[in-house]
Amino acid sequence: MAARVRRRRQRVLVLFVAPLLVALAAACGGGDSDGSDTRTAAARPLDQAFEHPGVLVSKAQLARVRAHVRAREQPWFTAYEQMRKSKYAADDYTARPYAVVECPPDTRPGRGCVEEREDALAAYTHALLWNITGERAHAEKAVQIMDAWSKVITGHTEDNAGLQTGWAASSWARAAEAVRYTYDGWTDGQLLRFERMLRNAYLPQVKDGSVERNGNWDLVMADATMSMAVFLDDHPTFEKAVQHFRTRVPAYFYLESDGKLPVSPAGSDIDSAAELKKYWFGQGTYADGLSQETCRNFKHASYSLAATSHMAETAWHQGVDLYGEVKDRLRAAFEFHSKYQLGATAPDWLCGGKVERDMGPDTEVGLNHLRGRLKLEMPQTEKYTKEQRPEGTDGLFVAWETLTHADSA
Repeated sequence: MAARVRRRRQRVLVLFVAPLLVALAAACGGGDSDGSDTRTAAARPLDQAFEHPGVLVSKAQLARVRAHVRAREQPWFTAYEQMRKSKYAADDYTARPYAVVECPPDTRPGRGCVEEREDALAAYTHALLWNITGERAHAEKAVQIMDAWSKVITGHTEDNAGLQTGWAASSWARAAEAVRYTYDGWTDGQLLRFERMLRNAYLPQVKDGSVERNGNWDLVMADATMSMAVFLDDHPTFEKAVQHFRTRVPAYFYLESDGKLPVSPAGSDIDSAAELKKYWFGQGTYADGLSQETCRNFKHASYSLAATSHMAETAWHQGVDLYGEVKDRLRAAFEFHSKYQLGATAPDWLCGGKVERDMGPDTEVGLNHLRGRLKLEMPQTEKYTKEQRPEGTDGLFVAWETLTHADSA
């Protein structure tokens, strides 16, 4: 019965979406066969259903992880053990929901910020454990955590609301996707309540991005938007996230083909040499792979590498090759930051000769596609990734990606 209801909703949605996307394509002049105007072309055929599971991790990838772990193969088994022993995997994990999550940008204490992020990561952790072990208790725990929040939360406030919402929503969507299509115990009432939570308390906060902020905000929010769109079978919102990717990624990671100056963020007034230099944290010399936040620290640039890879991977599972549109840019960014993270001396032109080497566990997904699927040379990123394995979680929106994506092409 539930499956019939879902199929009926999808048919209605396609009928509603089709005219909208046709109008979009017409307004944009369609798209040349060489992809020359991909920034405005519709991403997918109008009648193409989403692939499920298909938010960051596909059904085939889940099957590979399960096989690797059961065979105790490396690096997957060590990554699995790391996840299984984490606090997020506890059998008695208890959700701590808040009606309103308040996340200020300064030293004032927030309300529910850490709890929300950790609970979403715990739901995802148990969703993965369910798919690997087949133990229903893990699926039940994931649903229990998601249901606890969907009964309570109404929104996010304070200045960091957009970023917080993006972090949490990314994990919620991955958890929900990995449970919904592999487990038969998530009741219709619980599922509908969770869908309403995403539509009402998360999607409105992130879907329009945050062009006035640093780029990691925009990219994390777009990552969350795309992830929720796939889970919700929301075609217009998926298209919106794709267009966001196509305009923001080139404005965040520089390539010499951009010209003497970086691409300006779409919708912003940051377009002069002086404004761009200020926006790029005082950096006025640009080189392949440099990011808007490199001279802030590598941590925030690394968040953006992860979010960009997440979106491209999710789109890949949905038949959209965003990787192909940015492969040179993304490869250069991974190699640039990995090189200096590994200890290369920063030249004087780069951030005044001082860089903050604090990359996170953010390289597996992008490396798997660029090196694994496309066979591009990425020696710096390979070296960094192997030294960091197993890449665990940042406690924000990245979790267990050695387990799910190491050599999973």
